[in-house]
Amino acid sequence: MATKKTKPAKAKSVKKSAKPKATAKPKAAAKAPAKAAKAKAALPAKAAPKSQPPAKAAPPLKAKPDPKGKALAPEKPQPPGKGKAPEGGKPGAPSRPAGRKSSRRPSLLRRGPDGEILAPGDLLLPGGAQRIEEILYLFRGCSAAEHPIGEEAIAEVQAKRTVPEAPGDRDELAKILAWARERFEHGTIEPAVPPRPTLRRSFQGVVERAKQRRREIGAFLRGLDLGHTETSHMDAHGEASLTSLMKLAAGLENLAEAEEPAQTDANELHRVFEQLEAATETLIIDVEQTLRRLRDRLRS
Repeated sequence: MATKKTKPAKAKSVKKSAKPKATAKPKAAAKAPAKAAKAKAALPAKAAPKSQPPAKAAPPLKAKPDPKGKALAPEKPQPPGKGKAPEGGKPGAPSRPAGRKSSRRPSLLRRGPDGEILAPGDLLLPGGAQRIEEILYLFRGCSAAEHPIGEEAIAEVQAKRTVPEAPGDRDELAKILAWARERFEHGTIEPAVPPRPTLRRSFQGVVERAKQRRREIGAFLRGLDLGHTETSHMDAHGEASLTSLMKLAAGLENLAEAEEPAQTDANELHRVFEQLEAATETLIIDVEQTLRRLRDRLRS
């Protein structure tokens, strides 16, 4: 009976010793450092907003305008560029280099080959219209211009004429202008080369005819200029004819200043010049017809 009582006591002691009491302590110890770490991590996060205000105080780039309308001071003075003086304009500061200026001055543009000052229109027709043929072409240009004029053209002729004005000169000019207007408005635009006086068939005779034809073309171009004709409003054919006419006028000017060659055939020169004169008249008619089409298009 004594042996039966002692065996259960040993089994109980084994069961008690089998419980891991030591493992509970490490779990509690592990939980404590974890809670402490969480508390430490939470403390800087809560205190962070208190350390932020100095950074949010006043942004350097934003400035409120003064309600009184005073000018704001510049945020930061910019250093002057290379070769430029500061805005203060100190005496010892390097001066700002002058910009590149155009060499084309109006005074030079209005001077002739000999340095004489050119009046308006003298570049196309130096001295204004003098002969009756030049007046005729001037009025043809004024009538065919994009903005036709009349009295202004008559006034220019009278102002630049070198001969004294006779009593019936203005009436004669008015008749020529009326003919040019009627021809352009309602008539047939055909060649109207004025009759030429008989010239001796020589190189000097060709030079004289070249000078006259150059001035007649210049008178027509001056009439277009007085009427403020815009070449950009013309069609391609008319603009090309006007360009060719100006090139031929420049060629005639060179011919008028040319020297007589050693061997010349006067008859051949006159024949070639007559063809050149007819070509310039054809170009003038092309320009007139182009401007008539432009007028009809604007009126419709």
